[in-house]
Amino acid sequence: MEAIQIQLKKGVLELCVLALLSRRDSYAYEIAARLAEGIDMGEGTIYPLMRRMQADGLVETYLVESNAGPPRKYYRLTRAGKTAFEAQKADWSTFVTAVEAILKEPGQ
Repeated sequence: MEAIQIQLKKGVLELCVLALLSRRDSYAYEIAARLAEGIDMGEGTIYPLMRRMQADGLVETYLVESNAGPPRKYYRLTRAGKTAFEAQKADWSTFVTAVEAILKEPGQ
């Protein structure tokens, strides 16, 4: 059961990050904290994902000075990231609808 939950979370992780960044720019720790709160994903999972998303051209970074230490690296969606978010959101909706329909089917 736990393995299924882990795979489900990994499968929606990029979509969740895209959703958070579609609302506002953010830094990795803030994204990780929101994901930990919402879907119980660990902080170590976010950094490799953010690097991959940047390499894939879905996000870009910029630095913001911080009063409490070094500048923070903020992430924002690129045009490709916005397009990917809309496509993944539509795919997710279709997928969830199909799964819910199967789960609601009456027994034979």
